[in-house]
This record gives sequence, structure tokens and C-alpha cells, in this order.
Amino acid sequence: MPIESLKKVAAPSAQEICALAAAGGFKLTVPASESPAQYVNDLLAAKNLTEAVQFFAFALPPREAVWWACLCSREALREPVPEPLKDAVDAAEAWVRDPSEGHRRAAMARAQATDLKSPAAWAAVAAFWSGGSLAPENLPEVPAAPHLTGCAVAGAVMLAAVIFEPQFAEQRRARYIASAIDIANGGNGRLKPPAR
Repeated sequence: MPIESLKKVAAPSAQEICALAAAGGFKLTVPASESPAQYVNDLLAAKNLTEAVQFFAFALPPREAVWWACLCSREALREPVPEPLKDAVDAAEAWVRDPSEGHRRAAMARAQATDLKSPAAWAAVAAFWSGGSLAPENLPEVPAAPHLTGCAVAGAVMLAAVIFEPQFAEQRRARYIASAIDIANGGNGRLKPPAR
């Protein structure tokens, strides 16, 4: 069923979102001056799920994008969950609930307590890169570039799809995209159980 709108996506054109992704090193298929919803429909029709995931990482507003990364990252955790990974995704979710400076900086501290090779770590980095200064608190401000959150979210979601049982990565990407579409239209994005 075609997507008619993506209410929370503020950019009026897919080109604007693709330009933001390009600033982060992601080369998405160049859209033909179409709306974000039409562009996603085109990617899905072409079964280009990787680019659809990457597109949503840059299209969603920062809080919604980090929430999406958290949902996908949490699904990728396997028991027993190492405490640093649980702490990282918990910190990212805390920032989503209350996007304060304290929670933003706490998310980065939790990410740095990991090896930075997990979706949970990159969800926490995405929260930190969402705005504010990247410098330590006592130094002059270094503003976060607008594309950084999307880069970390794309990393978290793409890694979540392949980190365990990579043979099911395509099915996971499809579920993650359904979650992103729900979030983009005001839903909570909760992932549906996998069909196997």
C-alpha cells in the first residue's frame, strides 16, 4: 500500500533530505524533485531497503530518529545483555523522553563506555549528536553539524539488521522501515514480531 504522507518529516522535498545524507557520506539515489513520501514509495517499489533505511535516518526529526534507533537497537540486544550496552540504549531513550543537555551528555558517556561497535552505542551517539556543543562543557562551543544525527541513526539501524543472523537482515530492514513510517506519521514505531 503506497505511503501518502510522512507528517513528521519537515523537509518538503526528498532532494533536501538526500543532500543532508550526502553531507554525511551517504549516496542515495537522486530523486526527481519528489516528495519524501513518493521517494520512499519509489525505493520500496525497487526493493531498495538499504537506501530507505538511510533516507529515514536523515528524514525523521532528531528525537524521532533517535527513538527509532533505540527500538531497532534494543531488538538487536541478546541475552545476557552486557551492562554497557543496556546503559547506552537506556541513556538514549532517556534523552528521547527528556531532551535535556544532561541527558544528551550522559548518552555520550554511556556510548563511550562501550566499544562503539553496537547499535546501542550508536543510538546513544545519535542522541549526543542531536544538537548542542560537541566540545566538553568547559570549552568553547563546537556546534553539531546537521547531518551527524542521521549518520549515527543510520549506523545503529543498519548494524541492528545484520549484527545477529545476517541471513534475516532484509526482513529486519523491512520491519524497521515499517516502524519508521509509523513514527513519521505520529505513531510509536513499536516493532512487530518477526514472521519466520
